[in-house]
Amino acid sequence: MRIGIFGGTFNPVHYGHLLLAEACREQRGLDQVWFMPAAVAPHKQDQQPAPAADRLEMLKLAAGGNEAFQVSEIELQRGGVSYTVDTLEAVRVAQPDAELYLLIGADTLHDLPNWRNPRRVCELALPTVVARPGFSPLNYDLLAPFVEPARLDLIRELRVEMPLIELSSREIRARVVAGKSIRYQTPRAVEKYIETAKLYRV
Repeated sequence: MRIGIFGGTFNPVHYGHLLLAEACREQRGLDQVWFMPAAVAPHKQDQQPAPAADRLEMLKLAAGGNEAFQVSEIELQRGGVSYTVDTLEAVRVAQPDAELYLLIGADTLHDLPNWRNPRRVCELALPTVVARPGFSPLNYDLLAPFVEPARLDLIRELRVEMPLIELSSREIRARVVAGKSIRYQTPRAVEKYIETAKLYRV
């Protein structure tokens, strides 16, 4: 079983998230992609996202049409700050025979050395970096201090290409506040959920 782990706040989930997950699933031959909504993201501790129950429900609505997509509550059930190393340790216990792939964007690759226990993160899962047209070349050498050379070569080979799509959760929230349309930026079911639950309004 090859499982892609895709973490984030997903506040809210949008088509960019779904496209990244599908590009990784297809190009890396993953059996499943697990969306992992964070209870509290380490780099966003000063922010107040939508309630966890709402973010979880929107993810379920967005992922529901793809049998390979699963939504995991591991980080929400654990609570507190969601560190990737703790999440991967929990997944490893639940799925001891699975091959784990950590799905991240190019910007996250550059920050990974600053994460909690990056060496263990890279032991538990293979960072699978998604590159987009027009962005700077990926600097995998940042991982060299805590990844064995052979494993680093494998990580380089796992690079995934996806089309450039300029969407962000922050922009979607701003559009909701401004009363602007978010149609075709997130699945229709998520759009209607935001409207019905009155999320992201001042």
